[in-house]
Amino acid sequence: MAVGLHDFPHIPEIKGIKIGVAEAGIKKANKKDVVIFELCEGSSVAGVFTQNAFCAAPVRLCQAHLGLAESRYLLINTGNANAGTGKSGVEAALKTCAALATQTGVSVESILPFSTGVIGEPLPVDKICSAIPTALANLSADNWYSAGLGIMTTDTLPKGSIRSFDFGGQTFTVAGISKGAGMIRPNMATMLGYICSDIAISVELLEGILKDVVNKSFNRITIDSDTSTNDSCIAIATGKAGNAIISSLDEPLAQAFVVAFTEVMQELAHAIVRDGEGATKFVTVEVVGALVEADATKTAFEIAHSPLVKTALFASDPNWGRILAVVGRAGVDNLNVDGVQLHINGVEIARDGGRSPDYREEQGKVAMAPQEIHIVVDLGMGEASDVVWTTDFSHEYVTINADYRT
Repeated sequence: MAVGLHDFPHIPEIKGIKIGVAEAGIKKANKKDVVIFELCEGSSVAGVFTQNAFCAAPVRLCQAHLGLAESRYLLINTGNANAGTGKSGVEAALKTCAALATQTGVSVESILPFSTGVIGEPLPVDKICSAIPTALANLSADNWYSAGLGIMTTDTLPKGSIRSFDFGGQTFTVAGISKGAGMIRPNMATMLGYICSDIAISVELLEGILKDVVNKSFNRITIDSDTSTNDSCIAIATGKAGNAIISSLDEPLAQAFVVAFTEVMQELAHAIVRDGEGATKFVTVEVVGALVEADATKTAFEIAHSPLVKTALFASDPNWGRILAVVGRAGVDNLNVDGVQLHINGVEIARDGGRSPDYREEQGKVAMAPQEIHIVVDLGMGEASDVVWTTDFSHEYVTINADYRT
């Protein structure tokens, strides 16, 4: 079940972007599983990708193409990850890029490929190539919802976000879609994410903004602590808003863009957590009072990854000792456990490293019952902090992943 996931928003035309979808029958019949983004000439394109050493063939090819030519098309398929497929996987991805390049009159290097789905199986090249003409014929400026459906795997709902802002008498828009529900602990990306804007911005500045904002959004979520082989996040700025190209964060327009861009990215990241496989709780883990941010980050992730904590969250069981145990093994140098505080949904559970004298078990049960849980751990050491978003672990998570290929 999706936890508090809002309906897919209406996303109007982002000038310079068209999207087409098709059904190739890669894994299932009657499912949109091929998506094409057409980008106008002159678009700035930046990407961040998984750091998994077994990264998929399309990831390697996409990274190579980004540095070789102006990007004009994104080619996305679901149902098959084309990962763990060796040199033949790269050749297969290249064949799909060549097919799209031939039909659109651009260079092969202008095509950026993306795949998601089952790992270790050969990419069905013929099915994808056969679907390309249909996807091209379907190109439209208002196909965002269909694209959101088309990139889903175990997701239960499509995920989209949009923000518009006014600056200097102009209106600028930032919109995006993402997919992901399992195998989520990104490392410089998300499962798949595509964020587009009509703003004019240099590639160099867009790259820097994307990397920074990913660390505040997609790099702060975890479902099951598994980093995918296919994680990719792409930012596109078409320049069709007509502003002078911004190239420095010191420019006020750049700062306004970062605010909207961050809101879109964080909403998409939260949507992945809310739609986590089998999730019944949306959990914010906030660690404050650290000497350095790295200590807060690793402590928050350790809590979010703990199966014992996550199963207690599912059961609405205020077994707060599990959280303190994780804090103790998180590897924070010179941690004074007598200074640690713990709050869950505003209820003080632990003070000075032990049970709060005011705490009662009934309070803990009430605090753990809602779908939205906010855990705050104060290390009592300094001023640094960080936040991670995660889910509980339910019976359904095991069922989904046990039956994934069958």
